Amino acid sequence: MKTDIHPTYHVDAKMTCACGNELTVGSTVSDIRVELCAKCHPFYTGKQKLIDSSRRVEKFEARKAAKEGLADVPGKRIKREKRAAVKSEKKAMVEGN
Repeated sequence: MKTDIHPTYHVDAKMTCACGNELTVGSTVSDIRVELCAKCHPFYTGKQKLIDSSRRVEKFEARKAAKEGLADVPGKRIKREKRAAVKSEKKAMVEGN
């Protein structure tokens, strides 16, 4: 191995969180600042909120219910046919005027 190419390893590096928690860790950087630590992270504190902005959970539950026959959820073919019917009605209204 080549000598003098590796960074200096600090055994007692100081890690400071935004919440004020300070830890001593090993690192190549002597002073580390982080936004979240195990003391204030929502996952570890039990204050975690699940945000489902794209409705993935509801979509999954709807597909699951449809496969089990518990709900009457229209498939892609039916949705496509409805959209085509609405589009043709709009086109007929535009051509009629």
